[in-house]
Amino acid sequence: MAKMDQLRRSSAGNVAESMGAGLDSPPHTPAPGFGPRPAPAHLQGVVRSKDAAQIQTGRIVADPDQPREEFDPESLERLAESLKSRGQLQPIRVRWDEGRGLYMIVCGERRYRAAKLAGLPSMACVIVEGPIEPADLLAIQLVENALREDLKPVEQAKAYRQLMDKNGWSTRQISRELSIAQPQVVRALSLLNLPVDVQEAVEQGALAPATAYEIGKLDDASEQQSMARRVVAEKLTRQEAVEAVRGRKEGRSISERPAPVEFRVAEGVTVTVKRRKADRLSVVQALRLALKQAQAMEQSQEAA
Repeated sequence: MAKMDQLRRSSAGNVAESMGAGLDSPPHTPAPGFGPRPAPAHLQGVVRSKDAAQIQTGRIVADPDQPREEFDPESLERLAESLKSRGQLQPIRVRWDEGRGLYMIVCGERRYRAAKLAGLPSMACVIVEGPIEPADLLAIQLVENALREDLKPVEQAKAYRQLMDKNGWSTRQISRELSIAQPQVVRALSLLNLPVDVQEAVEQGALAPATAYEIGKLDDASEQQSMARRVVAEKLTRQEAVEAVRGRKEGRSISERPAPVEFRVAEGVTVTVKRRKADRLSVVQALRLALKQAQAMEQSQEAA
């Protein structure tokens, strides 16, 4: 990951160089009244980046191997309108591809696509100098997308897998290199073992990744699909999905979501009991517990 470290240090290095770092002797101090005038207040402490440039949009191309696979059309349209009205607020990062004779995007493809929709003739870019190893490039793109929350869960998992395959890394190494908790990496990778239709439910937002991870604990793909459909249809919480998966693995049949049990105890007052096991005994136990809690609450209020 030397290239990533180099990129992180580049801005600091430019500042050090501009301040005279590495010189054998201190810079000459002119006598009062002579020499160049001090920089205006608004430019003091400002170092211009030598890598910044305005590049024609037609000379920029996307990286076909970058981890993001889908771009929401409506989101791109909104960003394009923003670029038209407010201009480009943040530069993209590019590198020169000698073989193509074009600049290839390192980070910022979404802004690039929106700029093309907006018809911008050029874009503000930061040019990454020097060659970048494919694994380093993928890591940079993955970090950029993750920080901007641009990657969908399965896209992120695929990017982790690519990095592991390219570098021979373990989940622990992925965690260390990208500063991501190892359990988070493990949960993400587990999504790739789910059936395609379950992965699609996660990508579409119908199924939470954490819940899909619990569904993945079922051994059979057909059971995973059946459980995913049930979770989505019944809008089960993650904890309810955990219980359902545990029951399926233990061979128990967990009942469907029961209808609430209601008791009208006074005019305009109704007590509702919701339990997954809606048998008479559990309902009575719930009512007794609720009565104790209500009595304790009343005693507490009287004491106050």
